[in-house]
Amino acid sequence: MISLSNSVTGTVSSTAATKRLARAMMVSGGEFSLLLACCNSVQKQQQVLNLLTEFSSADIHQVHLSPAADKLYTAITTEIGTTQPEALMVRGLESVVAINQLIISTNIMRDEFRKQFRFPLVLWVNDEILCKLVWLAPDFKDWAASTIRFDIPHNQFVESEQQAISA
Repeated sequence: MISLSNSVTGTVSSTAATKRLARAMMVSGGEFSLLLACCNSVQKQQQVLNLLTEFSSADIHQVHLSPAADKLYTAITTEIGTTQPEALMVRGLESVVAINQLIISTNIMRDEFRKQFRFPLVLWVNDEILCKLVWLAPDFKDWAASTIRFDIPHNQFVESEQQAISA
């Protein structure tokens, strides 16, 4: 019974978070904005992206980073060229080998994002990448109004599983 309740609650909160993300992209309206979407499951990310198409009419481009990526700005500009999409989602940060270097270079080049991009930039992060952004790129991370969570943090998940087992 607990897992069913958690499943329903998770679906409702995921839908609400997806609507928040769609609204945040729409409000950006041709201006740069940084949106952080936190999800610890790649499968859940894909489910959210599928659901997002129901809530947003925006033409959303996606960039999937290669494990060899070392600069976020370069990876994005190489992928999109001079086009200015309505919104851009970046996935694959969790697979980047030199993630610390990528995050540090992102913080250094943060002004280029605002100067060159006239669209909302959605970074899909997990809890580990989010912590690294806080520590290694605090100036860049501060541009994000808030982090939109699509699942519970791992430590809360473990606690809820332990409670379910002991119940």
